[in-house]
Amino acid sequence: MKVKILTEAELRNCVSMDVDSLEIVAEGFTKLADGQVTLPPILRIDVHENNGEVDVKTAYIHGLENFAIKIAAGFLDNRLLGLPTGSGMMVLINARTGNPEAILLDNGYLTDVRTGIAGAIAAKHLAPKSFTTAGVIGSGMQAGFQMRGLKLVRDFQELLVFGILPDQVEQYAQQIALELGVDVKIADSPEEVVRGSQVVVTTTPSREPYLKAEWLHTGLHITCMGSDAEHKQELFPDVFAQADLVVCDKKSQVFRLGELHHAFEAGHVTSQDDVLELGELTSGSQPGRENEDQITICDLTGVGVQDTQIARLAYQRANEAGLGMEIGA
Repeated sequence: MKVKILTEAELRNCVSMDVDSLEIVAEGFTKLADGQVTLPPILRIDVHENNGEVDVKTAYIHGLENFAIKIAAGFLDNRLLGLPTGSGMMVLINARTGNPEAILLDNGYLTDVRTGIAGAIAAKHLAPKSFTTAGVIGSGMQAGFQMRGLKLVRDFQELLVFGILPDQVEQYAQQIALELGVDVKIADSPEEVVRGSQVVVTTTPSREPYLKAEWLHTGLHITCMGSDAEHKQELFPDVFAQADLVVCDKKSQVFRLGELHHAFEAGHVTSQDDVLELGELTSGSQPGRENEDQITICDLTGVGVQDTQIARLAYQRANEAGLGMEIGA
């Protein structure tokens, strides 16, 4: 049995925030909504004494020749050690034999891409068709990937950013302004971001809600992707009561550990039937945003189908380029 090893540098050369990545991840969401995916619950290991967690996600899309098992770590105190807060790897498994085909040593890069792409898919179906100002709360890795994803599907000229680490925010503002060609303004508060933007993405690991319902306005879209565990929360629960349309990646997941589980417990979302899944929009069975006045929210917690799809794309492109090292007999 031979297994291909791919490094982070090789994988960065294979996969980026592009249309191909968007299309293949969107296809995965469609398959998920159509019931063509085996999706087990997330395995999470909390390491509270080091302010960290490790998540294991996977999904098998019926009929495909392989699927990914992803291990992703987030240790927030790593910044004190001068280390990245996120890391990870993926293993590609042959769906016929169960044997491993490849080990993708991406160091979390593929997770960053597929998460940014999910935000792009949400914006494609839920953001206003035309707007001037986007907003992002947080200035870490996903703040960058989410704005790259948004720029992939919508043109915007201005970006408001708020974060709690001044040096990181300043560096982020300079980098994104140069990379995306937009005017970036550092906001003084989350309220300034929400009130001043037509599309807002929240990207923080906050354990206390900060985004308030009274800040919402006509035509606003919010993608919240920071709350991927039961103890995390960025939006006050009554924010969802103000929305005309609420969408998520997977109901069984967000009502367990996403923003929506807080809103459901507080009674501001009374039934899962009030919420659509992103795959219903990508498949065309539901329309998404229907007019420019709607307030829309998408709750993203990250599902294994994204990992399988982005890993398969990376593996395919690596093989086409002759990349990687094979080990084994």
